[in-house]
Amino acid sequence: MSTVKVTDESFESDVLQAQGPVLVDFWAEWCGPCKQIAPALEQISEELAGQVTIAKLNIEESPTTPSRYGVRGIPTMMLFKGGQMASMKVGAMPKQKIVEWLNEAGVSA
Repeated sequence: MSTVKVTDESFESDVLQAQGPVLVDFWAEWCGPCKQIAPALEQISEELAGQVTIAKLNIEESPTTPSRYGVRGIPTMMLFKGGQMASMKVGAMPKQKIVEWLNEAGVSA
């Protein structure tokens, strides 16, 4: 399973009402670090398919949701569980660090 595109309109159904945990990557086309972590997020979505959904929200196409959650810098990754934001990381990080963060947040690898 690859990453899922989420918008302001689909955020409620795709993230807040999702069955399992959802990692939302807030990003923009012009953001270099966002592009750096994109391949790692694709790999994680494949490796942890069925355990976590990796969603990407473009902050320029969908500005309402990032402002609601106080996104100030990108990339910002938020892990949602049961409709609530459970954990957040700001900035690019290597794939292994993202996986470790998910493990610490209770998403098993």
